[in-house]
Amino acid sequence: MILGRWEGFMATGYTIKRNQYFDSVFLMQVAKRLSEEPGIEQVAALMGTEKNKGLLAEIGFENAEISSAAANDLIIALKGKSPSTIEVILENLDAWLFRKPVGVSKAVSRTLDEALARQPHANLAVVSLPGEYAAREARRALERGLNVFLFSSNVPVEDELSLKQYARERGLIVMGPDCGTAIIAGVGIGFANVVRPGPIGVIGSTGTGLQEFTSLVHQGGSGISHAIGTGSGDLSDATIGGISTLSALEALEADPQTNVVAVLSKPPGAKTLPLLVERLNRCRKPVVACFLGIGKYPSENDIGFETARTLDEAAALATQLAPGKPVVRTGVGSQEVQALVAKERAGMAPEQKYIRGIFAGGTFCYQAQQVMREAGLVVYSNAPLDGMLSLADPLRSEAHTLVDMGAEMFTEGRPHPMIDATLRRERILAEAQHPQVAVLLLDFILGYNASPDPVGDLLETIAEAKSTASQRGGYLSVVASMCGTEADPQNLREQTRALEEGGVVVLPSSAQTALFSRTLALSL
Repeated sequence: MILGRWEGFMATGYTIKRNQYFDSVFLMQVAKRLSEEPGIEQVAALMGTEKNKGLLAEIGFENAEISSAAANDLIIALKGKSPSTIEVILENLDAWLFRKPVGVSKAVSRTLDEALARQPHANLAVVSLPGEYAAREARRALERGLNVFLFSSNVPVEDELSLKQYARERGLIVMGPDCGTAIIAGVGIGFANVVRPGPIGVIGSTGTGLQEFTSLVHQGGSGISHAIGTGSGDLSDATIGGISTLSALEALEADPQTNVVAVLSKPPGAKTLPLLVERLNRCRKPVVACFLGIGKYPSENDIGFETARTLDEAAALATQLAPGKPVVRTGVGSQEVQALVAKERAGMAPEQKYIRGIFAGGTFCYQAQQVMREAGLVVYSNAPLDGMLSLADPLRSEAHTLVDMGAEMFTEGRPHPMIDATLRRERILAEAQHPQVAVLLLDFILGYNASPDPVGDLLETIAEAKSTASQRGGYLSVVASMCGTEADPQNLREQTRALEEGGVVVLPSSAQTALFSRTLALSL
């Protein structure tokens, strides 16, 4: 344990735990809990990779000892209001790193071989290592006949291609890299929601897209056989060409528990798209495809499957095609929307006209841009859809702005906003300072590994933002979607109720919140 000097009313301290590896999701959760301690201003909980040591240097932690840390060494770095605050945490760090086993043996496997000795019938390995080391372990798992869920990001493209080609040759699949979500035979992996089993299988290159689709299918009365993530780059031309997507399609087509197949992604590459369309046309089971932001399909007259513009359209189509009697989802009618628009607009000042979207889910940011574009509304974004404008500075909004807070620039060295809402809180308060802002568009994502109370993390901030607008004679409309189910540990009903009691307009899907926000903005 090393404590820094107390300079400028800020104390610093760090510790290095040699040869103790922890996965990134767990460390994000540890960092979030530490940041909530009184007197703690900044936390970094990282493995000692070269990239992570560079991130630590950027926030003022750089010396020979940190430089000597290896990729299997854990570094915890803190900034706080006093040396004693930091000292107490670092001296008791083991308590923060303790993971209580839940319903499993306390025995810990340190190698893949040890794990297979304990579970010889396993057919899936989850890999969550720094990107430069992940490919090696993923290949070892494939060599042992295991499918791979590769959570790691920053895996070189050539390694991804090699892994996926190797897997396909052996009848296996690599989900990832940068795969955040999957549900395999009812078991959620990564960021996943609790949904009932059922006849609909889904393939997606988008984690939050898979989460919303599976949640909406559940709410529609059906269920999920498998949700297979492929990684964000799987359908690109220059790199992968859809290898994992095609492998997943073959698996679901052969799976007796799957009656309907859905495919979700941003637009595939120009060369990959016709190959994928041709394969979807040959699928022996009903198919629903949702390629968010796509201009048009090749040979649209020859499309032999259902197409959807948004995630909720895709979920509704898949539910209707599946066996069983779907629940009729009422949604929000046009008259109710108009009444809500009039109510939200009533207290606004004449200068208020802009939408500011602050998203934890990158897919929801992308889909919202599509909804805006369809009405000719141009927005700025740090992840712009075709036809939209790129923010010169992602930290500063312009006119209508939709920001993906889960983008790499916001998450390097920090927990993802689905786990830690600190940066979203700061951004919400900053947007509320602008007198021309009329609508604040938010998403809340429930499920495994997400924050245990996503709404509670932001509720006071939302109230403060609304108060800021009110004090200058205006009214800030806050519109939110809730991605999850009543079976999720955060309790969907309670989360929704808390938002509504806080004066937030809560709608059933991210597409509907974007549509409502667009309608409200165009009415001003």
